Amino acid sequence: MQGLRRKIVYVTLFEAIAIAVTSNGLSAGSGSSLEHAGVAAVASSVIAVLWNLAYNTVFEHWESRQTVRGRSFKRRAVHAIGFEIGLSLCLIPLFIWWLQIGLGQALLLDIGLSLFFVVYAFLFNLAFDKLFGLPLSAQ
Repeated sequence: MQGLRRKIVYVTLFEAIAIAVTSNGLSAGSGSSLEHAGVAAVASSVIAVLWNLAYNTVFEHWESRQTVRGRSFKRRAVHAIGFEIGLSLCLIPLFIWWLQIGLGQALLLDIGLSLFFVVYAFLFNLAFDKLFGLPLSAQ
Protein backbone atom coordinates (compact mmCIF):
# COMPACT_ATOMS: atom_id res chain seq x y z
CA MET A 1 0.00 0.00 0.00
CA GLN A 2 1.42 3.36 -1.02
CA GLY A 3 0.65 7.05 -1.41
CA LEU A 4 -2.35 8.84 0.01
CA ARG A 5 -4.16 5.61 0.88
CA ARG A 6 -1.21 4.50 3.03
CA LYS A 7 -1.16 7.85 4.82
CA ILE A 8 -4.89 7.78 5.53
CA VAL A 9 -4.77 4.22 6.87
CA TYR A 10 -1.69 5.08 8.94
CA VAL A 11 -3.17 8.19 10.58
CA THR A 12 -6.56 6.53 11.15
CA LEU A 13 -5.09 3.46 12.86
CA PHE A 14 -2.48 5.45 14.78
CA GLU A 15 -5.00 7.89 16.19
CA ALA A 16 -7.73 5.32 16.90
CA ILE A 17 -5.36 3.18 18.99
CA ALA A 18 -3.90 6.28 20.64
CA ILE A 19 -7.36 7.56 21.61
CA ALA A 20 -8.28 4.21 23.17
CA VAL A 21 -5.08 4.06 25.21
CA THR A 22 -4.90 7.72 26.20
CA SER A 23 -8.55 7.80 27.24
CA ASN A 24 -7.67 5.26 29.91
CA GLY A 25 -4.50 7.10 30.89
CA LEU A 26 -6.23 10.47 31.14
CA SER A 27 -9.04 8.93 33.15
CA ALA A 28 -6.64 7.30 35.61
CA GLY A 29 -4.43 10.38 35.82
CA SER A 30 -7.23 12.87 36.37
CA GLY A 31 -9.84 10.90 38.27
CA SER A 32 -12.35 11.65 35.51
CA SER A 33 -14.75 9.11 34.06
CA LEU A 34 -13.58 7.20 31.01
CA GLU A 35 -16.19 8.97 28.88
CA HIS A 36 -15.11 12.43 30.06
CA ALA A 37 -11.43 11.60 29.58
CA GLY A 38 -12.29 10.12 26.18
CA VAL A 39 -13.49 13.53 25.00
CA ALA A 40 -10.13 15.00 26.07
CA ALA A 41 -8.32 12.19 24.23
CA VAL A 42 -10.28 12.84 21.01
CA ALA A 43 -9.69 16.59 21.33
CA SER A 44 -5.99 15.94 21.97
CA SER A 45 -5.81 13.77 18.87
CA VAL A 46 -7.46 16.41 16.67
CA ILE A 47 -5.20 19.12 18.11
CA ALA A 48 -2.10 16.96 17.57
CA VAL A 49 -2.96 16.24 13.94
CA LEU A 50 -3.74 19.89 13.18
CA TRP A 51 -0.64 21.09 15.06
CA ASN A 52 1.47 18.54 13.17
CA LEU A 53 0.22 19.87 9.82
CA ALA A 54 0.71 23.52 10.80
CA TYR A 55 4.05 23.07 12.55
CA ASN A 56 5.60 20.99 9.78
CA THR A 57 4.40 23.42 7.13
CA VAL A 58 6.04 26.34 8.95
CA PHE A 59 9.17 24.34 9.79
CA GLU A 60 9.63 23.13 6.22
CA HIS A 61 9.14 26.68 4.92
CA TRP A 62 11.83 27.91 7.32
CA GLU A 63 14.05 24.94 6.45
CA SER A 64 13.78 25.62 2.71
CA ARG A 65 15.30 29.08 3.22
CA GLN A 66 18.36 27.82 5.12
CA THR A 67 21.75 27.79 3.41
CA VAL A 68 22.78 24.58 5.18
CA ARG A 69 20.85 21.67 3.68
CA GLY A 70 19.96 18.35 5.21
CA ARG A 71 18.67 17.38 8.63
CA SER A 72 21.44 17.23 11.15
CA PHE A 73 20.95 15.81 14.63
CA LYS A 74 20.65 19.38 15.94
CA ARG A 75 17.99 20.35 13.39
CA ARG A 76 16.00 17.19 14.12
CA ALA A 77 16.25 17.81 17.86
CA VAL A 78 15.09 21.42 17.48
CA HIS A 79 12.21 20.22 15.30
CA ALA A 80 11.10 17.59 17.83
CA ILE A 81 11.45 19.86 20.86
CA GLY A 82 9.62 22.71 19.12
CA PHE A 83 6.79 20.39 18.15
CA GLU A 84 6.39 19.06 21.70
CA ILE A 85 6.51 22.51 23.29
CA GLY A 86 3.85 23.82 20.92
CA LEU A 87 1.65 20.79 21.47
CA SER A 88 2.03 21.09 25.24
CA LEU A 89 1.00 24.75 25.08
CA CYS A 90 -2.23 23.59 23.44
CA LEU A 91 -2.92 20.49 25.54
CA ILE A 92 -2.14 21.68 29.07
CA PRO A 93 -4.84 24.38 29.09
CA LEU A 94 -7.28 21.85 27.57
CA PHE A 95 -6.57 19.38 30.37
CA ILE A 96 -6.91 22.04 33.06
CA TRP A 97 -10.24 23.21 31.68
CA TRP A 98 -11.87 19.97 30.56
CA LEU A 99 -10.59 17.62 33.24
CA GLN A 100 -10.85 20.31 35.95
CA ILE A 101 -7.38 19.67 37.33
CA GLY A 102 -4.53 21.89 38.45
CA LEU A 103 -1.50 22.98 36.46
CA GLY A 104 0.81 20.46 38.13
CA GLN A 105 -1.47 17.54 37.37
CA ALA A 106 -1.96 18.75 33.79
CA LEU A 107 1.84 18.98 33.36
CA LEU A 108 2.22 15.42 34.64
CA LEU A 109 -0.45 14.17 32.24
CA ASP A 110 1.27 15.98 29.37
CA ILE A 111 4.67 14.52 30.28
CA GLY A 112 3.10 11.07 30.54
CA LEU A 113 1.50 11.46 27.12
CA SER A 114 4.77 12.64 25.61
CA LEU A 115 6.66 9.64 26.99
CA PHE A 116 3.91 7.27 25.89
CA PHE A 117 3.93 8.64 22.35
CA VAL A 118 7.69 8.24 21.94
CA VAL A 119 7.40 4.51 22.66
CA TYR A 120 4.04 4.08 20.95
CA ALA A 121 5.12 5.79 17.71
CA PHE A 122 8.24 3.63 17.52
CA LEU A 123 6.34 0.37 18.09
CA PHE A 124 3.40 1.38 15.89
CA ASN A 125 5.72 2.18 12.98
CA LEU A 126 7.46 -1.18 13.31
CA ALA A 127 4.13 -3.02 13.31
CA PHE A 128 2.62 -0.91 10.51
CA ASP A 129 5.60 -1.52 8.22
CA LYS A 130 5.48 -5.27 8.96
CA LEU A 131 1.77 -5.42 8.12
CA PHE A 132 1.69 -3.07 5.12
CA GLY A 133 5.27 -3.11 3.88
CA LEU A 134 7.67 -0.21 3.60
CA PRO A 135 6.75 2.96 1.76
CA LEU A 136 8.42 3.47 -1.61
CA SER A 137 10.73 6.08 -0.10
CA ALA A 138 12.29 3.40 2.12
CA GLN A 139 12.50 0.62 -0.48
